Amino acid sequence: MRTTNDPSASGGRGLRGSLTKRTRLLAAIVVLTTAASVLAVALAGRAPGGAAGAVPPSLVRWDSHRLTETPSASRAPVQLVEFIDFECRRCRATQPFMDELRADYAGRVDFVVRYFPLPGHANSTNAAMAVEAAAQQGAFAEMADVMWATHGHWGRSSEPQSSLFRSFAADLGLDMAAYDAAVADPATAARIRQDFEDGVALGVTGTPTHFLDGVLVRPADEVDFRGLLDAALAS
Repeated sequence: MRTTNDPSASGGRGLRGSLTKRTRLLAAIVVLTTAASVLAVALAGRAPGGAAGAVPPSLVRWDSHRLTETPSASRAPVQLVEFIDFECRRCRATQPFMDELRADYAGRVDFVVRYFPLPGHANSTNAAMAVEAAAQQGAFAEMADVMWATHGHWGRSSEPQSSLFRSFAADLGLDMAAYDAAVADPATAARIRQDFEDGVALGVTGTPTHFLDGVLVRPADEVDFRGLLDAALAS
């Protein structure tokens, strides 16, 4: 009995083998592509430096300092957020007017202050740390007032003024052990840094910078500023 070699039969086996290899190759490509996509999504959800869950910028956070006594249940309908640097001379110059606004619009405008220590100022961060340490004892406004009142004594110094700021806290009758602990706590620096980073993300480039109901405003003068507040209240 003779064995006949069937070319078509052997060709069929070769074709099937080729298709199987191609199918496996395509499957491998799909798996690799899917894995790459998953990795890309995972990396996209990370902050620079590899930290997962980057915190989005916020105009007002739960720990932002409000200079109004409006209860949260009846929050004033208009909100003014001010980014400040305690070493900034323009900030110091505008504070008397800001005090007037807070008095004149009390109960109608929610005034919020956030830190924005400019890198070029030698003591802006130290001042913010001192004010935040005082704020942890309920004395944000009192310490801020002292900073503005004494600005002429330390505002142009290139030397660290932490000891002077500590004496301000002592004069206010604060618990100095708690104050020192707050200044040394990395969480205090992180709190201030979060304000600064939010400001940068929101378009703040200098101080003072104001947001009225979430919109960056640049009033030309005091009359214009009051007009903006009145218009916001009227709307």
